[in-house]
Amino acid sequence: MITNNRSGLFAQLSSPRLLIFLILLFALGLRLYKSSVHGLYLDEKFTLINTSGVSLEGYNQHDVFFTPGKTYFTPKEFWKEKPLKDYIRAIIQTDIGNSPSHYALLWAWIQVFGLSDLSIRMPSILFSTLIVGLVFLLVRRYLRSDSLALLCAFLTAIEPFFIAYSHMARNYCMTIFISLLGTYLFLRILDRRAEGKQPIGLYIGYGLSFALATLGHYLAVTIFLCHGLYLVLFNRDLKTYIGLGLSTIGGAVGLIIPWFVFGGGKYTFQTLAYQAKLYGGLALTNPYNNGFGIILPATVGNVVKKSIPVLADLFMFSNGLSTDTLAFRNLVIAFALGCVAVLVIHRFGRGRSVPVWVSMLIPLLLVAGFAIYSVQSPRLIVAAAVPLFYYLLSQAFIGYTNRPERRFLFLLVLMSTIPTLFLIAIAFRNGHTYGITQRYSGFSFPYALILVGLTVREVFRQPTYLRLTLAAVLLLQSYYIADLLYRIYEDQAPKYTYYGHYRIENPYATAANRIKRMYTPGDTVLYPSPRTAPRDEVENTYTTHSIIDAQYTNLYLPKDATYYQRMDTTQTDRIILVKGSTKQRVTIFDFEGTKYRY
Repeated sequence: MITNNRSGLFAQLSSPRLLIFLILLFALGLRLYKSSVHGLYLDEKFTLINTSGVSLEGYNQHDVFFTPGKTYFTPKEFWKEKPLKDYIRAIIQTDIGNSPSHYALLWAWIQVFGLSDLSIRMPSILFSTLIVGLVFLLVRRYLRSDSLALLCAFLTAIEPFFIAYSHMARNYCMTIFISLLGTYLFLRILDRRAEGKQPIGLYIGYGLSFALATLGHYLAVTIFLCHGLYLVLFNRDLKTYIGLGLSTIGGAVGLIIPWFVFGGGKYTFQTLAYQAKLYGGLALTNPYNNGFGIILPATVGNVVKKSIPVLADLFMFSNGLSTDTLAFRNLVIAFALGCVAVLVIHRFGRGRSVPVWVSMLIPLLLVAGFAIYSVQSPRLIVAAAVPLFYYLLSQAFIGYTNRPERRFLFLLVLMSTIPTLFLIAIAFRNGHTYGITQRYSGFSFPYALILVGLTVREVFRQPTYLRLTLAAVLLLQSYYIADLLYRIYEDQAPKYTYYGHYRIENPYATAANRIKRMYTPGDTVLYPSPRTAPRDEVENTYTTHSIIDAQYTNLYLPKDATYYQRMDTTQTDRIILVKGSTKQRVTIFDFEGTKYRY
């Protein structure tokens, strides 16, 4: 009886439902940790003003800030009700007409939960957590393994990309989740059609996921292109084509086309064309000191070097392999040694009886490059093992003989690579490498993580010598992943957080809280007002001095407040409270130039 009771308890504790619940809870905890500690960076501030219908520099607030003879303004005037056209104009100005579905959802969220850094980041936190659960469902259904599904879910839970971007009030986590949901619905439609059923509800869901993902970020369309390619290659059912075609057209006609024809989306492609020309020119004339970052001409060498870290970071076992830190020459040597190891294993190391020299040679090959590497980094051991991991991934593929599972794996490969290949193609088309960046290939991460899960499982199915060798490499890589997560939490991982130094809590929210606490009737709030320097007509509101600091601060002030405020064009850094009774000037916050203007 005792044995049976213990056995029953162990079965309950190890049940997939309980384990995935614990993984989801763990994922949520990782995403909530320090989620509101660091102040909003530039794009997040754009998100905030877009959801408030505010145009930077007051294009739709001339009556508040620029009425002739009007010296003061109040939060109540700032927060006056705004029509839909103001929201569209704001999105055009700061986000080239992109992401309306994210802004619409966040606007509704703020109406219910209020406006704070944690509140506006919470949708990203929740969507990032839901991605973990959806990866579990996808793997369990289409690779028929609870243990593999749990492993992939765990890897998704600790993926640095998803943790970092869950701390950003931007569209990425939402759009990746919706495109992943679109993939799940696509496969479920094929399942139901194979049963001879016509899944109307799934078609509607797929059309909505296509529309909402595309309106979250236009590059989400690359995932749906993979669906189309898969359909062309593996499906010959006319009714499936008609159903998916109508659902896609319905999403396009109902939501996408109206936005791109009548809404702010009509400026998206115009702006992209303008940016392509601008960045292409800078790549040729000023690639390093242009104010935007490093923009190199799209030569084969430059594109390859820029693509290596983007592709490497998609797969957790190669995360962090960069030409900038390890040098291209060293990576080539490490990869060549790994390829030699693959050839040795394939020829001599797969049988029941593995020669002793093979078991000694493989770990030796992983470290042999240190005799000639110009950088003595343990990461190069990981780099040398990468060909072995890809070899084991191919062996994992071979292990699946069932046609639906093999087709599913092919779809995973498509969706893991096509978004990045699309960026590479665009780079050559536009003549510069600026668009080859991690966040734009982020749609591939869920599928790449499933491939990583397959690889890790295959490692532990190998002969002892290879299992121990690669387990040691995975342990080393786990250290680097843990270190990366630490640096993300500490705001010291620029590739993921865009900052290499620790951001304090939101300066504008801090200033607003101090104003609310210290303001008394008769006081006046002064805002710094540097001269404006618009780059184009959309940015130009035809004013000589900036009102941005006043706008950002007022977002956190009560909507019905009547605090007297004005711009102070004599200084550029301090928010000052002038006490009405004594004329004492109290510094509410000093931005110190760009130091606290993230």
